[in-house]
This record gives sequence, structure tokens and C-alpha cells, in this order.
Amino acid sequence: MTDAALSIGASVLVATQAVAALDRLRVPYAVLGATSTPPRGAASLVVIGSSDTGDGPTLSFPRGIDPGSARVGAHLYGRLPVYSSMLTDEAAQSLLRDSGRVWNRDLPVCDAAGHAVGSSWSTADGSVFLPFDPDDAVRSLESERYHAYSGGNPRRSARQAAKTAYYAVRPVMPRSTQLWLRRRLRHIQGRSRFPGYPFDASATQLDELVVRLAARVAAQPLPTIAPWPAPHRWALVLTHDVETQTGHDAVAILTNVERQRGLRSSWNFVPERYRVDPGVIARLTDDGFEIGVHGLRHDGRDLESLATLGTRLPGMRAAAQAWGAVGFRSPATHRVYEWMPTLGFTYDSSYPDTDPYEPQPGGCCSILPFFNREMVELPITMPQDHTLFEILGHADEAPWLEKARALRDAGGLCLMITHPDYMLDPSRVGAYERFLDAALRDDPWCALPRDAAAWWRARAASRIVRAVDGWRLDGPAHDAASVRMFDPQ
Repeated sequence: MTDAALSIGASVLVATQAVAALDRLRVPYAVLGATSTPPRGAASLVVIGSSDTGDGPTLSFPRGIDPGSARVGAHLYGRLPVYSSMLTDEAAQSLLRDSGRVWNRDLPVCDAAGHAVGSSWSTADGSVFLPFDPDDAVRSLESERYHAYSGGNPRRSARQAAKTAYYAVRPVMPRSTQLWLRRRLRHIQGRSRFPGYPFDASATQLDELVVRLAARVAAQPLPTIAPWPAPHRWALVLTHDVETQTGHDAVAILTNVERQRGLRSSWNFVPERYRVDPGVIARLTDDGFEIGVHGLRHDGRDLESLATLGTRLPGMRAAAQAWGAVGFRSPATHRVYEWMPTLGFTYDSSYPDTDPYEPQPGGCCSILPFFNREMVELPITMPQDHTLFEILGHADEAPWLEKARALRDAGGLCLMITHPDYMLDPSRVGAYERFLDAALRDDPWCALPRDAAAWWRARAASRIVRAVDGWRLDGPAHDAASVRMFDPQ
């Protein structure tokens, strides 16, 4: 979604190409088009400047980087991880040669070993050049493409082989053995340096970096659309994955807790693993709860190949139609970025922001929803109950409260999974109750996942326009959204 149709007078910024970071924060800007076409195979220069000054300072970065003039891999720009092609200083100087400005090296960009491989550049008038495409860097995080840079194909292949073997023997493996294996692995999994755990908002922070730098070249705060409906600064979304018949039959344990607090949640069922009672679906739906699809059989095979997905997808879609479900969560959070939009659901919620302890470790590094083509992705941003209690051995809600406070302070999405299968112990129900009571005191926007996804679409279809007295909102979110000024400092 882009505001390229805005006139220069209606925008704060102008850019030579669409900039995804500006689009995601809904900054009003106009796309003027590049002044020249780069040679075949060469990077183009994306330039952002103020619409009020024709020759003032600019923010620029390369797009379509030639691998021959770049370093590809894991980098650090300040404290921000950048998994993208990085221009060398020589290539950056060549690209900036015709800008008419005198550029000086600024902040170094380092590789995983701490060696400088490039630099950002600045000029006396306040212009800034980034040696990487921040839009590509964010896509690398959201899609988990960074695994190819940090782990290497052999390591990823070994992980995939281990996961395939585990799920092949899991049906005949005693539950105690499964837990023993998972607990043995936690010490190895916990050593993972990236994404950071339990909090990693690198994708969100990269977007904010671009907007902050753009505000500096504009020499004024930039209007953005706040992430959540006014007056809320963060959001709370409750979901439940039902893995077994035991969990299916214990739904009331958690719905009672939520009803007492005026809350509603989403319940994701597995259509071919146990008997899903149509009466349970009807009662939940009639009482304002949401129903979602949790794969087909919960055997780890739904996304093992396109062929398997093709044979299973009709069954998942049939269940979605019967239940009125518009949302999907993959069992064990298995996911393939390119395949998720083909599932045919309005939203997916299979990506953690960060989780080294899942069978498919990693995360999208985003604490806000994002689009994967036309599908809205709602990241799982809270530690799962099974991980918290069964794998890591925590006894109370303290880790939930710590993460929720970080999400609240950052204005993020607090999306939680609990399983009725693992919440049968009254002490765990008590932890859930105490967590909810604490979270509600901080006034989150409490929403079902389908409502959060609908809001994100409405927000993306809305824009900020100039008014006599400042800024106003136009579009489907205008009556609930608010303008948030993004200060350059």
C-alpha cells in the first residue's frame, strides 16, 4: 500500500521510489520517480527529501544492489541487525559521485566478526546515505531469510532433517520422552544469539530508523498513523491452540476466566486429529469467541512440501468454511513465507517475533502486524505456556508480565497462545488470571485476531492529509485511528 498518488503539496516528503517503511507507518509522501535510469545491473539510488525544499538535505539508500559490489551476510548498523546486501565504501562512493555533495564516512557497518565492511555517509547539510536497502533488510527479517545468512544451508538442512525425523517417530513416542528431548535441547536452543530472546523488535526498529532519519531531513516531526485505535497505545490478543481431545473437552476452563473479565479469544482446532464437536463451535461463536484452523492433523507434515500442502489444503479450507474461520495457525508454528498466502485465509498467526525453543526456531523480529502479500501476519509475541511451564520450568506469570511490559512500552502487539491441554493445573490457570488482570490495568486495545487483522487492513487503506489546522485522516480507519507525530530526535 503506497501513497504515491499524493500531490507534492499534500505530502511532507518526496521520494524517487516507493519506500515500504514510510508506507507501513503511513507517512504522507509523494513518489516523483527517479531522475535517471541506472546502468543495467547497477543499483538505483532511492532519494527521500522534503517537499518544501527543492535542494535541501536528503536521505538515500541503494536498491537492486549488484552482489559484485556488496557484502552479503549478517551485519550490524549500530545495534540494529541488517541481514541484507551491504555496499562497500568504494561502491557507495561511486553511487554518490554525481550527487553534487561532499560525503564523509559516518557510522561503520560491521560483519559478525566485528570488522567494518561499509559505512553510512553524511554531508554538512544533514544528508544521510545508508549503504543498504532498509526495505530489503526488513523483508529479510519478516520472511526469516536471515537464516540463509547466519546459519548456512548445511545447518538448515540438518535442522530440517532432525525435525522430519522427530515428527516421523512422534506418534509412537511417549509424552514423557517428547518432553525429555525438548528439555535436553533447551540449553542448546537458548544459546541462539539472533533473534534476541525474549524480545526482538529489529524489523519494527528498522522502519522507525528510516522514518526518524526522514524526519531529520524534513527538519520537522512527521505525521504517522498510530498502530492501534485511539486512545490505546498497545494491543492484547488472546488465542488458544487445541491440540488434543483432552484440550477440546477443557475449553471452559479458560473461557470462564476470560468471560469474567469481559474478554474474548480465538480458539484454533485441528479438524482431523480429534472429534471437534459442532456444539462447542456453535457455543463459542454465539458467545463472541473466534474459531480458527490449526492445521489438518497436527503431525508436522502440513508444510513439509507443496505436494503435501496441496493434498491437505482442501480439508483445512472445508473446516474453515464449516466453522466460519478466517484465521490460520500452523501446528508447532511450522511456516514457509512464500506458501502462507496460498492457504487462502484472511490472516495467519504462525510467526513468533522471537522463539528459539520451537521446533522451527527463529522469528520475524516484528512486534507489529505486517503483510505477506495480501495476507495479514499477526506475530506471536508472548512466550507460549508450553514453553514457559513445560520446557523452561517457570512456575508463575513473571516472564509473561516482563514481556507484556516491554510490548506496552514499545506500542506493540501482545499476542498470546495458551493451550487448554497444558493449562489443567489450577496454578497455571491462576498465573493466567493474574497476567490478564495486570495487563488490563495498562489499558490495551483488546481484540480478536480477526478484528486486529481487519484493523491493520483499514489502517493500511487510510492516509494522512493536510488540513487547515494540521492533519486529518482519510479512509476506513479515520474514525478510530489517530495521528502520531514522529519526532526526528
